[in-house]
Amino acid sequence: MVALRGGLGAGKTYLTKGIARGLGITEELTSPTYTMISEYQGIVPFYHIDAYRLEGDDDFYALGGEELLYGKGIAVIEWSERLPNSVPAGALVVEIKISGANERTIVINDPAGEDR
Repeated sequence: MVALRGGLGAGKTYLTKGIARGLGITEELTSPTYTMISEYQGIVPFYHIDAYRLEGDDDFYALGGEELLYGKGIAVIEWSERLPNSVPAGALVVEIKISGANERTIVINDPAGEDR
């Protein structure tokens, strides 16, 4: 499970596309803002979740999101900070900050709790 955090235009969807490509997914990923959850098949099932329009954990649970987090695939959640009770403690948290017109600062907090 990868929990992405960052403002509009930070590159969350762009990073998600790279993860999908690494999993062998050739289908074009789009931002799932309106569908909220998109599923793709690569070497493992891949779930692209966008929590931007969700009102919180209850909305996520109502969509069946919890099943995706504990399934056999890989889930990436954009705007994961909107789901504070849904993101498992062992999730890889990636924060992307805009640091210039074409620059980003990425902080990765691994499941052991260390920033990298």
